[in-house]
Amino acid sequence: MKTRILFLCICCSFACAASSQTASGDAGRCPVVEQVKKEWKDSSKAGEDVRHRPFPNPLKVSGYIETYYSYDAADPADHRRQPFMYSFNRHNEVNLNLAFIKLAYETDKLRAGVAVMAGTYAQDNLAAEPGVLKNVLEAGAGVRLSAKKNVWVDAGVFSSHIGFESAVGKDCWNLTRSLMAENSPYYETGVKVSYTSDNEKWFVSGLLLNGWQRIYRPDGNQTPAFGHQVTYKPNARVTLNSSSFIGNDKADSVKKMRYFHNLYGIFRVHAKWGLILGFDIGAEQKTKGGPGYDTWWSPVMVVRYAPVAKLGIAVRAEYYSDKYGVMIATGTPGGFQTAGYSLNLDYAVAGNLVWRIEGRGFRSKDPVFRWADRPSVHNFFVTTSLAVSF
Repeated sequence: MKTRILFLCICCSFACAASSQTASGDAGRCPVVEQVKKEWKDSSKAGEDVRHRPFPNPLKVSGYIETYYSYDAADPADHRRQPFMYSFNRHNEVNLNLAFIKLAYETDKLRAGVAVMAGTYAQDNLAAEPGVLKNVLEAGAGVRLSAKKNVWVDAGVFSSHIGFESAVGKDCWNLTRSLMAENSPYYETGVKVSYTSDNEKWFVSGLLLNGWQRIYRPDGNQTPAFGHQVTYKPNARVTLNSSSFIGNDKADSVKKMRYFHNLYGIFRVHAKWGLILGFDIGAEQKTKGGPGYDTWWSPVMVVRYAPVAKLGIAVRAEYYSDKYGVMIATGTPGGFQTAGYSLNLDYAVAGNLVWRIEGRGFRSKDPVFRWADRPSVHNFFVTTSLAVSF
């Protein structure tokens, strides 16, 4: 633009030369030239604004720390609470559930992130992973496939596409995780292709995975695993989700295909009230290539009430039926058929600091718990946590 204005300025100077020779002072100035000079100055200022306009930084650093104390009425001597619980699972000791630092990079065409972690969550959930992989919370990269549509392909280690709960406590309505969350994948490794509609009401993805909550594939396993996710948000108050997994989590020599589906809905029925309804169902072959299947299923309901901005109360009711011990082996005739309940209170001490306390109990059909060093159908524990994010 400056070149065009400069050219006009030169041409207009020659055009006004004759008239300016016979005039003097301000009255003799060519009005066209004066206008061109003004446009030159305005364009220079506009150029300076563009050069100094702040652009968003695609690189972001974030972190999270969640400490906790849990007391189990069974008073286990080894401080380990339950074999089917993988978060907040230490008794009568102050401990670190999860701490991570994350580095993320995102533009309109590329995204990548890596997060390393520590805590009892990492020790219990990634116990089968070798070496430093136990400390990987997330590591992956994605590329946008379409200039006009929101279509991405991502590869690496990322949070599971299954369930409404995650490892990060501040994002969940309850302090501890539900039985269905504890016994379905928290993380996964593979490739996913995803699409988000222009109005952001629909999210659809297909996944090719290493297995059921796996980074390192089991020895002798060459079977690909697959998954899908469909999320529908008709408005800001409702979220509906369907997710699945199909695969084999064992060596191919003893291959047992597993089929699993998760369904949930999140309903913000009022500014102060919220409701979550979830249901899991799974089936795994009894024998390699056999027609029979062992099944398990689990419903859950969570009601949350926030009387004021800084205070939240959540009540949870759940049931987990795994009679054949696919996910939770007990060695008892009825397997793991357990009802659970919990009540938690959350208080936002600051914008990024939350204190929580929760009482939670279980009642099982068979004596799968311990109480005073004897088998029991009951279990009860209290947990409190402090979480800070930055």
